[in-house]
Amino acid sequence: MTFARQAGAAIVLVTLTLTLQCAGMAALIAWGRTRLAPDVHRLGPFRSAVLMVRFITAFIFLHIFEILLWAGFYRWLCFPSWESSFYFSTNSYATVGYGDIVLPQTWRTLGPVESVIGVLMCGLSASFLFAIVTRLIEREARLSGG
Repeated sequence: MTFARQAGAAIVLVTLTLTLQCAGMAALIAWGRTRLAPDVHRLGPFRSAVLMVRFITAFIFLHIFEILLWAGFYRWLCFPSWESSFYFSTNSYATVGYGDIVLPQTWRTLGPVESVIGVLMCGLSASFLFAIVTRLIEREARLSGG
């Protein structure tokens, strides 16, 4: 029964994390389309850098919300304080895994699940940023006649 509870919680948390990531990326795509529209003039290096800072900042906040989702679960069922919950969740999500704070045995499989989902979500963010940089480079080359 304990594994079934852990698996159920993991499914819910993973689904909510994926939903947050996909919704955040969809919002950033919609916002980015207006900034990278073909009829917009050259952005130049400074405006391109500002655009990337905005995207990266948005992804940082998105990942913090995802970490807080997991931390909320840990606070509810595993740890007595938000500080411990957030600390453990951040360590797991970022795959640091210090081990100075551990989940109770009944929930211990959630830590590795959060690590796997954290790696995947960070990978999605990195690939999105790579696509934006590629688009900016191609756009500047096209507009400059190169």
